[in-house]
Amino acid sequence: MRPIHLRLPAAKSLIAFFAFAACMLLVNFSLPQQEPVSFALLYAALACGCSPLVSGAAYLLASAAFLSADATLVCAIQAAFMLLAFLLYARLNRRMGYERIAYAAVAQLPVIFLFPHTGYALFPMPVTAQKAVIAAAVVVACILAECALRALLTRVFRCRLSGAEFAALGLCWLLLGMGIYNALGEVAFTFVAMSALLAAVALMKSAVAVPLAVVLSLPLCAETVSAVPIAAYAAFACLALLLIPYGRAAAAIALLSAYLAERWFAGLYTQGALTIALQLLACFLPALLVSVLPESLIRRAQESLLFYRERSLPRIAINRNRRAVGEQLYEISALFREIEAAFLTGDGEDNSERQIREKLIATLCKNCRNCRACREKGIYESFDRLIRVGKAKGKVNLIDLPAELAKTCGNAAGLLFALNKELADYCRYAAQMQAAREGRQLLAQQAHGVSEILKDLALSQSEAYTFSREESALARALQESGILSSEIFTYGEEADYTVSMTLEDHADAKAVCRIASETLGVPLALAEKIPLTGARACFVYRRKPRFDAAFGIAARPKQGEMQSGDTHSILRIDERRFLVALSDGMGSGEGARDVSARTLSLLESFYKAKMPSETVLSTVNSLIAFSAEETFSCLDLAAVNLDTGYADVVKIGSPAGYLISGEELKILEGESLPIGMLEAVHPATMRVALKEDDFLVFMSDGITSAFGSSSDLCAYLSELRPVNPQALAENVLKSALERTKDADDDMTVLAVKLTAAA
Repeated sequence: MRPIHLRLPAAKSLIAFFAFAACMLLVNFSLPQQEPVSFALLYAALACGCSPLVSGAAYLLASAAFLSADATLVCAIQAAFMLLAFLLYARLNRRMGYERIAYAAVAQLPVIFLFPHTGYALFPMPVTAQKAVIAAAVVVACILAECALRALLTRVFRCRLSGAEFAALGLCWLLLGMGIYNALGEVAFTFVAMSALLAAVALMKSAVAVPLAVVLSLPLCAETVSAVPIAAYAAFACLALLLIPYGRAAAAIALLSAYLAERWFAGLYTQGALTIALQLLACFLPALLVSVLPESLIRRAQESLLFYRERSLPRIAINRNRRAVGEQLYEISALFREIEAAFLTGDGEDNSERQIREKLIATLCKNCRNCRACREKGIYESFDRLIRVGKAKGKVNLIDLPAELAKTCGNAAGLLFALNKELADYCRYAAQMQAAREGRQLLAQQAHGVSEILKDLALSQSEAYTFSREESALARALQESGILSSEIFTYGEEADYTVSMTLEDHADAKAVCRIASETLGVPLALAEKIPLTGARACFVYRRKPRFDAAFGIAARPKQGEMQSGDTHSILRIDERRFLVALSDGMGSGEGARDVSARTLSLLESFYKAKMPSETVLSTVNSLIAFSAEETFSCLDLAAVNLDTGYADVVKIGSPAGYLISGEELKILEGESLPIGMLEAVHPATMRVALKEDDFLVFMSDGITSAFGSSSDLCAYLSELRPVNPQALAENVLKSALERTKDADDDMTVLAVKLTAAA
């Protein structure tokens, strides 16, 4: 085990020294002939990293309990031997392992052969053999005392203790309680035990106080050779717990009343007045003390003890809530699917031809004497052909009249005039319907995107958090390094693997990350630190991406312009993905820049919302196309996954992009028109696999025009051996400027380099 180095102020160090020496002194009274049982505490202090000289001095001071120069000499020999062993290891810069138990056993030899001891008549064996048995028991006590002292120094009031630690603390209390009883009397023991019992009831307010009361009664049982104290102390705890909901004073009164009743059955009130008074004070003073303790002190202690709670029920509650949220999100996703279907519902049958025909017949032919004859001969059917031509052309003239209609109708000019008027009304109506249809399609696309987002959220929220055996292994690894975590929670798989732990607020996050990564076999990185209390915080670690990225940008506006029409974006979508984009607004100057900036702003917002790419592109295209002005924008976009290295590249009306991988140059081309030019965008999409030290380069058309031809640009890039993306972008821009006298267009170079995660 790694030693624990404590740094306390001088006053606290002095108090701790005398308290430790007093405990050693009292432990030496635990056996009838005051054998040096406190050696177990000396060994525990040395093993836990306490100062050897201070621990040895406390041990020698505690030897005063023997009132014997020979016994003190034995203790001095023991202390000198143990101090020499630990100081030698410290000098050699070595950590003492389990061989320290062997040193503790050797240190018992002076006790066996030199310690003054008359032996116990109860055991029919030589005195030396009896001392050997006691020495062996002390060696066992050394191991348990080390466990108990380590728990006291590092884990009590910080995190949940193990069963072995509770057992070790129980043994130490047994020895200390017996020493208090033998050295100071039953009154002092009762005062200490009742104080601890009432404090436990006030802080825990749970059944945990009952087994603690049983442990507190063990020294009294050992000294009186009776099991009655166990039942009495358990009853005290139960009565106090019954009334603790009504306040600490009520619990204290209940305990005091129960103690008075128990003492009556024990025959206390038949003894002298002084004995009765002292016995009653031994319980009354702890009751008064616990009743008047400041509420703030109780609350602070309770906050520390909260970390002892069982974690299975909170985890089950979290899973139930996540499942309920997931189901609700899925239902809302289905609702948006229905909304999408409603928006995409057709407009119904187009009966505009029949309506126009009936209107023409009602207005022109109703008063004509040939109306009935035309109907019988089927002349009105030629109206449909004429109307169809008019809908296609927007209007009709004489050459569009069907032959049979031209021969029969005596009011052809009036017919054409009336039909053209109806066609004009129809065109306005059709334009309105088309705009409404496109609006519904846009809303349907948005409903589809929202539905997909909600469905993904529903699936992620429905995943249950499960228990992991890795948590206890990580807790042990942190403890061995001197870092204590009161709670550890691991969940998720692959890229979503997450480790949350509660630590001291000043804990070394880098050291914790290194230990957790080594123990769990997963590369982790600190994602978030959430304050919990003034002294504790929740550290959240997530799987570290395989890659990292560096970026470079170089730009030059068109000659004579103050602003470039090119805009770029570098956006972190989440912890494992980022997006780079270069938008070139048609033209130059402030107007072109507004178009490209608006395009990138829309794209960033949609991608941050994690909307599907196809929905994003079509929606942005529609919004740009709906602009009152004819504004177009070329676009290069890449969404890069830092876990896999895959880049989803989208090119819309932009010049070729390039992938530089060592000595290999790959051209990334697209043939679609700029965004906003047509009602439907058809982007060129491709998936590119990036490796460590690969470069992805996007350029605006000002750069490609300066080089004259793509072959010249490829030849230039093929000769480059870039190291830094910023230097690469600047070198390409500089070379482009050298090849043209003036910057006839905006020039921008955006470079991305994929690197191994640190």
